[in-house]
Amino acid sequence: QVQLVESGGGLVQAGGSLRLSCAASERTFSSYAVGWFRQAPGKERDFVASISITGSRVEYADSVKGRFTISKDNGKNTAYLQMNSLKPEDTAVYFCAAARAWSDATFGDLRAYKNWGQGTQVTVSS
Repeated sequence: QVQLVESGGGLVQAGGSLRLSCAASERTFSSYAVGWFRQAPGKERDFVASISITGSRVEYADSVKGRFTISKDNGKNTAYLQMNSLKPEDTAVYFCAAARAWSDATFGDLRAYKNWGQGTQVTVSS
């Protein structure tokens, strides 16, 4: 299975920005859809953003629309999550994940993603 490694997390003040990276081990990364999920202590792992295999479709959770941007660079085998105007409630471990299929019905369902990174911590202080 493709191996994914997240990086770019850290501690920032409210209103600041971070860019998370998700590096893939395979040059066939272009054949995968990518999702970002996050999990705060004591809570379920929640959908954040997703991009389709071709990159023609992107979807966001309502809580991050207008603030976060997902992108995919197939030449670098890397996906990104640009996070702006960060809020304390964005604090969580962020995971990237890859899927060989994408659909309107499943893009936000973590069960559709079969390959997961180890997660990177994002902490937003007030």
